Amino acid sequence: MTGETDNALYQRQGFGRELGIVGQVGLLIVDFVNGFADPAAFGGGNIPQAIAQTGPLLATARRLGWPVAHTRIVFADDGSDANVFSAKVPSMLGLTETNPASAIVPELAPVAGEYVVRKTVPSAFSGTPLASWYAHRGVQTLVVAGCVTSGCVRASVIDAMSLSFRPIVVSDCVGDRAIGPHEANLFDMAQKCGDVMAYETLLSRLSNQ
Repeated sequence: MTGETDNALYQRQGFGRELGIVGQVGLLIVDFVNGFADPAAFGGGNIPQAIAQTGPLLATARRLGWPVAHTRIVFADDGSDANVFSAKVPSMLGLTETNPASAIVPELAPVAGEYVVRKTVPSAFSGTPLASWYAHRGVQTLVVAGCVTSGCVRASVIDAMSLSFRPIVVSDCVGDRAIGPHEANLFDMAQKCGDVMAYETLLSRLSNQ
């Protein structure tokens, strides 16, 4: 198999099959908060562009009546809920309820009826009622935006797939502080746990439903 490309290798081994759009669609926006929009805090890379592109995606979700959830990392003011994640990245403990860095960016601010998940680990689903919230609303296909691609987005997508949702990662609506991990994780998620496509491709697929 000398010279075989990565895509060819994965395809030969049976990876990368598309899941498609099935049933009710929901939207998950992961950690697009002020701290991750700020390169001086937790941001950088292509996160600002991903936030800008998520505006039209969120507008589409609202127009189509999708269930929409947003996530924030929120630790207790006294650090009493510190965990292994914060031991690995101690600065995360500063993301408390009233810290503006933990607030969702104004351009993507939730409206009435949209669920805001507070979490202290990378996955939006671990230790939260989010899976039940989507299931109650009949969601089968979960469109995912947010940051960072290699961290909380990936963790949430893996858990979504493990919980029997069909993830669609919108490639230009997710961002990372470093482009190498962003691109590598998009490739890997496309092979193993969800579909990956640009926003315009998603719109085209929706119009052909």
